[in-house]
Amino acid sequence: MIPKDPVMRLSFVNLKLRDYYKSPEALCEDLELDLQELTDSLAAIGYHYDKEKNQFV
Repeated sequence: MIPKDPVMRLSFVNLKLRDYYKSPEALCEDLELDLQELTDSLAAIGYHYDKEKNQFV
């Protein structure tokens, strides 16, 4: 369901956070994703969660 390509994953996750979820925890719970795996995969391409923006930047 979630893209494997890191850049596509970033786009997908940020879109979902912007439009549907108040936090990565809520997104992961609803989509049955592992939060640590998600954050690690985005950190690998230089992106980290910004709570104020509710986005990976």
